[in-house]
Amino acid sequence: MRSGYMYILECGNGSYYVGSTTNLELRIRQHQAGVGAKHTAKNLPVELVYHEFFQEISQAYYREKQVQGWGRMKKLALIEGRLSDLPHLAKGKQT
Repeated sequence: MRSGYMYILECGNGSYYVGSTTNLELRIRQHQAGVGAKHTAKNLPVELVYHEFFQEISQAYYREKQVQGWGRMKKLALIEGRLSDLPHLAKGKQT
């Protein structure tokens, strides 16, 4: 099995992009060159603000889909390491 990463980029317009890959350095270079994804290509520059390592790429892909479903404040809490805030920031529970 191949290992992988789930990552979060902050785009030039302030939005977050969540992805997964087996080669984090290469994937970030692709995004920065405007060939990573349509969203990042339209919102350059991008900056890596968070990543997690997984023993299997399938785990990274699963985590990507999980985090993509989160709201902005919950993603920000993850980026900032405020893990205890995550349960309170579920969609619909934000105040």
